[in-house]
Amino acid sequence: MILSGIDQRMRAKLRRISGEVVEAPAQDPAAQLVTQKPAQYSGAMEEFFWENKERAIHKWLHYLPIYERHFAAFRNRPVKVLEIGVQNGGSARMWRDWFGPEAVIFGIDIDPDCAVANGEAAQIRIGSQADPEFLRATVAEMGGLDVVIDDGSHVMSHIHESFRTLFPLLSEGGVYLVEDLHTAYWSDFEGGYRRQSSFLETAKTMIDDMHCWYHGFGQQERASANALGGLHFYDSIVVIDKVAMTPPRRAITGSAHIKDETRKECEP
Repeated sequence: MILSGIDQRMRAKLRRISGEVVEAPAQDPAAQLVTQKPAQYSGAMEEFFWENKERAIHKWLHYLPIYERHFAAFRNRPVKVLEIGVQNGGSARMWRDWFGPEAVIFGIDIDPDCAVANGEAAQIRIGSQADPEFLRATVAEMGGLDVVIDDGSHVMSHIHESFRTLFPLLSEGGVYLVEDLHTAYWSDFEGGYRRQSSFLETAKTMIDDMHCWYHGFGQQERASANALGGLHFYDSIVVIDKVAMTPPRRAITGSAHIKDETRKECEP
C-alpha cells in the first residue's frame, strides 16, 4: 500500500483532475484510519487482520473480502504464491494463514531491510519488480506460479513489466491481482486520467481482447493473449483470471420453441 502518496493527497487542499485544479476537502473521509473492526466485516482473512498483533499489515478495508473471493479456490492447497512488495512482512503472515501450510509463498521487495522477515511466513527475495531476470529466477526457485499479488511500487511501468513477465508464467487457472490502482490516476506514479500508459487503461484494453471473437481487431496485450478467462474491476483493484480462451459455442436443448431460434442476429 502506498502510504505517503495517499496521505499527501488526502491532506491537500487542492487536487488535479484532468489537468484542472478544483477544490477538494482537506481530509477525505476515505482516508480516515479505522481502529476498530467494522460490524459488516466477518471473513476469515478479516478476522486474522483485526486480530493481528505482530508484524504490521496496512490495507484498505474493502480489499479483504476481494482477496477472500478470488483466493478461496486456492485455500489449503499446495499453491505457489508471489507477493510483490513485502513492506513490514505482516501481509505474508496473512497469506500463510489463508493459503495454509502447504503453500509455497515468496515475497519480493527492493528494500534490503525486508529480508529480516525471510523465513517467518514466506521466503523473501530482494530485487526489483521491474527486473525480468530477477522475476523469472524467483519463479524458477518457487517451482511455478499460481497467484500473484502486486502491491509493489505502484509505478505504472513497473506494474507493466511485472505483468508482462509473470502472467505468461502463471499456471492455467491462476490469478493475477494488482492493487492500489488509484495510483493509475496520479502523475507521481506515471499515471493520469485515461493516460494510455496506465495499467488501468491496459486492463480496459484486455476487456476488448477477451471479446476478440466479436470485433475483428485481434488482441492488443500480447502477455495475456488467448489466456483471459475473466477480468474483475474493483475500487483500486484489478483481478485477472488466466484461462485458455476458446471460441464461444452455442447449444439449444429441449424441443418446444415459442420463437424461431434459428435467426442469426446475435451470432458472432
